[in-house]
Amino acid sequence: MGQSQLLSDHVFHTGANAGKDVPAKEPSSRRTVWRDIATRFIEPRECLASFLALESAEVVAGIKPANLFSIPNRTYACGRNPYQLWKKWGKTVVATTPLEAYELTDRGDSVLLLLYRPDALANLLEKPAVRAILARAGYAEEVALPQVLARFARCLAADGFPHEIGIFLGYPLKDVVGFMGLARIPFTCQGPWKIYGEPQASLCLAETFRCCRSRMAADLSKGASPSECLTGRSDVTRKPKVKNNN
Repeated sequence: MGQSQLLSDHVFHTGANAGKDVPAKEPSSRRTVWRDIATRFIEPRECLASFLALESAEVVAGIKPANLFSIPNRTYACGRNPYQLWKKWGKTVVATTPLEAYELTDRGDSVLLLLYRPDALANLLEKPAVRAILARAGYAEEVALPQVLARFARCLAADGFPHEIGIFLGYPLKDVVGFMGLARIPFTCQGPWKIYGEPQASLCLAETFRCCRSRMAADLSKGASPSECLTGRSDVTRKPKVKNNN
């Protein structure tokens, strides 16, 4: 089993992986990507903020502790290069938000960024079940968040995407445990990540993630301030309500 299979478009932006078991989406909907909205924001910091806000919508809304995404070093039709924007303005833009950023890798052609809520991620790592899973993956049992992130970065650099990555991204622990092979939980279906055991809660969470991004994309498309969206002062940062048909 490939190590990157747990991830989907969260990193590589290849589009939603919608199978028959994934909750239905609006007809004719298409996953908004940054180039769809980049031309709306002329000021470079706002342009960068729009990129970060779109890629971290679920984190801004408080639904996920972190998001992992690649910032490509390429110039788009709008004339902007997100990698160059990040290198010049990244620290300044993130400093105005409740989020923190951790550069996991920088290969020159792109930077792999973990954008996270430090309080949410630290609280998650304090949970006994999470500590047990990370211990099985070789992490020390009593370490602070910076040390955990540093080890995660080393594992990523050495082996590609570590199987425990789902913990950092807020995926259900049963799915992480099933993917890591730590328990005999049957594979159920493929959503944005591999789902094990009872699928309903995982699919509902995946739909909540999708709704967060869709709402952020809609706000940015309408001209909402990217800085306000990223700091949590926009209406888009309210947790979306997902209809449960059960």
